[in-house]
Amino acid sequence: MGYRLTKIYTRTGDAGQTGLGDGRRVPKDHPRIEAIGELDLLNSQLGLLLAALAEEEAMWPGMSELLDVLGPCQHRLFDLGGELAMPAYQALDQAEVQRLETAIDGWNEEVGPLENFILPGGSALVAQAHVCRSQARSAERRCQELNALEPLGAVALAYINRLSDLLFVAARLIARRTQINEVLWQAAPKP
Repeated sequence: MGYRLTKIYTRTGDAGQTGLGDGRRVPKDHPRIEAIGELDLLNSQLGLLLAALAEEEAMWPGMSELLDVLGPCQHRLFDLGGELAMPAYQALDQAEVQRLETAIDGWNEEVGPLENFILPGGSALVAQAHVCRSQARSAERRCQELNALEPLGAVALAYINRLSDLLFVAARLIARRTQINEVLWQAAPKP
């Protein structure tokens, strides 16, 4: 693949507009751009999680499976951003959603049923997985907001929904495999 960007700055967005892959120009606060931005933020947070998992892999060998499952998600998020930037383009297929569901089912068997509400925490690694989960939910909300205006593909919407579920179970699995107790929610005392 050749170079795609010859200059980092183009000055074409200085007036608050940006270009889509189909040539249209839209305001930078357009729901489509907001959704792309949320996916980009999620991808960045996921990058932090993957880097932290890689650092822990030597101490906790169970991290390699998480890296194998979550690593491709960065690429699929970039693909999903491409779908949003080029509305006629479809990169994701149902097999990607199924891949996430298979991982969720397997990991959920290992961690067992959820008997209490849990809070993000216990370790920086677990907390980062929850940051990714909550960012995935934010990206999903922006995609659904866009979908109400300009329909998106069902696979794209299912993928981002399933990814947040995967990240929730991943946080629980990280806690289990690193022998960290999950932080259980404690209700406020009754007055």
